[in-house]
Amino acid sequence: QLQLVESGGGLVQPGGSLRLSCAASGFIVDDYVIAWFRQAPGKEREGVSCISSRNEITYYADSVEGRFTISRDSVKNTAALQMNSLKPEDTAEYYCAARAPYYYDCSPYVIEYMYWGQGTQVTVSS
Repeated sequence: QLQLVESGGGLVQPGGSLRLSCAASGFIVDDYVIAWFRQAPGKEREGVSCISSRNEITYYADSVEGRFTISRDSVKNTAALQMNSLKPEDTAEYYCAARAPYYYDCSPYVIEYMYWGQGTQVTVSS
């Protein structure tokens, strides 16, 4: 059974950093397109970052470009999102997601991701 479990969320002051982790079980994380989405209260879920499965090409939303970094750890079979210079507007529930295995490229659309974690809350506040 394919499963994704996020961790690493919490409360942080503006300008601080957090590292989110997404542990995969039932599949090899290197073989799947992995993305991070977030959803703030009253807003739609939006794509934050993505890493493709073949060429390790990474994508970032304009709002996080230069501050967030997505990565994969083959040994631990995890994906991660390093978040620096956090802002109050980064406050949201963060989800990791994986596309079906026959897709190799990233997509910004929620509907194109088959597997989802349960989410981890990130709150940026002083």
